[in-house]
Amino acid sequence: MRAGGKPILALPTGGKPSGNAAASVHADDVDTEHIFGFSMGSDIGRTGEVELEMENVGAFGKRDGSYATLATLNQVKYTLTDRFRIAPGFAIGAQRIDGVAGFDDRHHVSFNGATMEFRYKLVDRATAPFGLTLHAQPGWSWVDDASGRRVEQYGGEFAALFDRELVTDRWFAAFNVWYATGVTRELATGLSAHDSEFALHGALSYQIEPGLVVGVGTRYLRSYAGGGLDRLAGEAVYVGPTFSYNLTHTLGLSGTWQVQVAGRAIGDGRRFNLDHFERHQAMLRINAHF
Repeated sequence: MRAGGKPILALPTGGKPSGNAAASVHADDVDTEHIFGFSMGSDIGRTGEVELEMENVGAFGKRDGSYATLATLNQVKYTLTDRFRIAPGFAIGAQRIDGVAGFDDRHHVSFNGATMEFRYKLVDRATAPFGLTLHAQPGWSWVDDASGRRVEQYGGEFAALFDRELVTDRWFAAFNVWYATGVTRELATGLSAHDSEFALHGALSYQIEPGLVVGVGTRYLRSYAGGGLDRLAGEAVYVGPTFSYNLTHTLGLSGTWQVQVAGRAIGDGRRFNLDHFERHQAMLRINAHF
């Protein structure tokens, strides 16, 4: 599970009217959903707004060998009301793994599974001191995106997404609480296991000019061997820069590159937690609004 770290099936557009008015707002206003990297803002869009999104999450570096994976989540987001949005999606994964202890050497690309995202805006930041949106995303996968193993995996992630505009049109902050849980059955052995993850995110962003936002984000991740956060397996802290840039009125790029700066796996005295996480995690997101 990767709560808020890999928002694919691994067990990491708001305040705008629809139609032509939406295009002009995208050029001038800040949509907080995507300006914080892995962290999320509370914006979800106005009634009738449609958004196509491709989110690419890369993970690099283990204790030994060569390790690189890419997980891509493709979604169609539709805002049913000013408070509620749905987003069906499907995931594609790729692995390039050589000589890593505990992993089979693997070089391939595969269809990984499907998700359905639900978001409900509980508090609107336009009329309150902060924004709060609740997130739920159940999913199914038949490939483990970290190892490439064939599995049967069911689970979901849940989050509370807080944000606040600190200085009008300039400084923005976000705080997220994430929880993910699921069950995985390995097809080769028939063995099943439950796991879960808890994560806290914090981010600060600054709008340099209309359409260009930069900042920094940090995440504290805890991995558990049980489905209910009952047996701690390891933890990690990531820090890195973030950016968001509007290419046009309706097309945008955003992303981050974060490095594990602290961590430990239970029972392993070595620096960093490279059993449950990677040394580097990066994300590049492409969004198109209609």
